[in-house]
Amino acid sequence: MTPPPPASPAHGANSPAARDIAHVLHPYTDQKAHREKGPLIITGGKGVRVTDEAGREYIETVAGLWCASLGFENERLVQAATEQMRKLPFYHAFTGRSHMPMIELAEMLIERAPVPMSKVFFANSGSEANDSALKMIWYVNNALGRPQKKKVIARKKGYHGVTIASASLTGLPANHKLFDLPIAGILHTETPHYYHEGRPGESEEDFATRLAEELDAMIVAEGPETVAAFFAEPVMGAGGVIVPPATYFEKIQAVLRKHDVLLVADEVICGFGRTGNYWGSQTMGMQPDILTCAKALSSSFLPISAVMVNDRVFEALAEGSHQIGTWGHGFTYSGHPVSAAVAVETLKIYDEQNLVAHAAEVGALMQRRLRERLTDHPLVGEVRGVGLVAAVELVEDKAARRNFDASRKMAARLVALGEEHGLILRALPGDSIAFSPPLVISPAEVEEMVEKFGRAVDDLSAQIRREGLTVV
Repeated sequence: MTPPPPASPAHGANSPAARDIAHVLHPYTDQKAHREKGPLIITGGKGVRVTDEAGREYIETVAGLWCASLGFENERLVQAATEQMRKLPFYHAFTGRSHMPMIELAEMLIERAPVPMSKVFFANSGSEANDSALKMIWYVNNALGRPQKKKVIARKKGYHGVTIASASLTGLPANHKLFDLPIAGILHTETPHYYHEGRPGESEEDFATRLAEELDAMIVAEGPETVAAFFAEPVMGAGGVIVPPATYFEKIQAVLRKHDVLLVADEVICGFGRTGNYWGSQTMGMQPDILTCAKALSSSFLPISAVMVNDRVFEALAEGSHQIGTWGHGFTYSGHPVSAAVAVETLKIYDEQNLVAHAAEVGALMQRRLRERLTDHPLVGEVRGVGLVAAVELVEDKAARRNFDASRKMAARLVALGEEHGLILRALPGDSIAFSPPLVISPAEVEEMVEKFGRAVDDLSAQIRREGLTVV
């Protein structure tokens, strides 16, 4: 299989590629390079595979953007959307209005929450959900008469979205540079990545203890009366699929309780079975006060996200809104009836098909096969992950755990080679390649995916040798 041809005049001025280059501003794209290379245009999908305009087929190894949990076709979700579109295509949730899909979805989420939760607020994306959670935190502390308790701590390499507030919570340089971010009051503590950040002779447990001590010191230095919340993904996704070290969240949460700091679990990637449990919070032993989710909530067939809050948070929101006469926050499409109906059906499918257990089973296979195929490869420094989410990190020096210089763009080169082998891959910071396939992936498809990826890594290794580069 050859990679898709770049957009060029040979495709015609009115070709889809030329029209894309002329009119589309792509997210997370080098805009100047895109004018030369052009798009990979996807025209169809079925199961874990998608097809491009030339009819070439690829396994989608990251379920699009960690999100197409049921794959790229599902007639039940189409029917749920169609029926709701005919019944009530739109209504809002402002000023106490409601409708049954939103009510049913809220009930289902509360029933499935990893810890007792009180209420659900709906938005349209993970970014909006995390932005809303931050606004809630500020609102709550004002309502409680604690106007100084507003600072929020997130983590370096964490990912929480791209709105002004959620991008500030995100701990990735590309999300801050030229955007004048982060905004004031957002702090970042260290990344819980033992492979790179652990010290010589330091155990995982000792590493977790040190990170908790550093967090405690940061809160004390800022003033506990000024620190309101800590945002964390159970497993860090876009920052590199970083699995926290043993005992990490146990020790972090002890620090948060000591200083009366709320815990926000960002389950946008980890929720709904991805880590082998219904919630990543269950996998990692988190007890959040606020939980955000999106993506697999509707298998991404339609945009929808949710913020769950516990009773403590809700009662403060309720009191503040009563004082003012309203809670001045919400979106036109909060709890959109068609999106909510699709999400309700999605959760029913997860239950009926026992997809969380399936994800745990095939996830264990994926973790094992990636390690068997790649741990000893000269280009691979670490294979990491849990459940059905993983990453393979490329290094120039295995012993020193040193990555390639970023200018070499090794992960991007591997993505291109993956396309030649029939894989859509996702490159992450630090020359890591993510794996987060649809939950419906079969054992045979896991084997095929890993084998094709292994061949792509071998091809990259051969390229490097031909270029005379030395890998230690």
